[in-house]
Amino acid sequence: MTTQSGHNAELEEGLSFAPRFDASGLVTCVATDARSGDVLMVAHMNDEALRRTIETGDAWYYSRSRKKLWRKGETSGHVQRVVEMRMDCDQDAVWIRVEQSGAACHTGRHSCFYRAVKNEKGGAKLVFIDAEKAFDPDKVYK
Repeated sequence: MTTQSGHNAELEEGLSFAPRFDASGLVTCVATDARSGDVLMVAHMNDEALRRTIETGDAWYYSRSRKKLWRKGETSGHVQRVVEMRMDCDQDAVWIRVEQSGAACHTGRHSCFYRAVKNEKGGAKLVFIDAEKAFDPDKVYK
């Protein structure tokens, strides 16, 4: 049912779980730390990753670069245990609040968002913020 404002009432107001995957079969997933609220990472889930995340309580993702399913922490041991999962209004994005073991970023940092954008005279520039490494990625990912 579409409302007068053009919104899909069942999708936006109903209780049916109906994720809307993009043309590549993916939904965007934002993972935040359940305790601090820090944004840890943004990744993608396909239907299988979403299903496994719901069934196991561990965060599963789909790697676009490797073209394969992966459980967060399967190599590093830095797993994400899902505390809560939410869908956005039109069900094309997922937000998971997680208990993060170790670091979330493959660079060894707590979060993938360890650089801030600054406006400089020559244009935008990145500066490190909260960039301490929790582990050495060269030793973990061989």
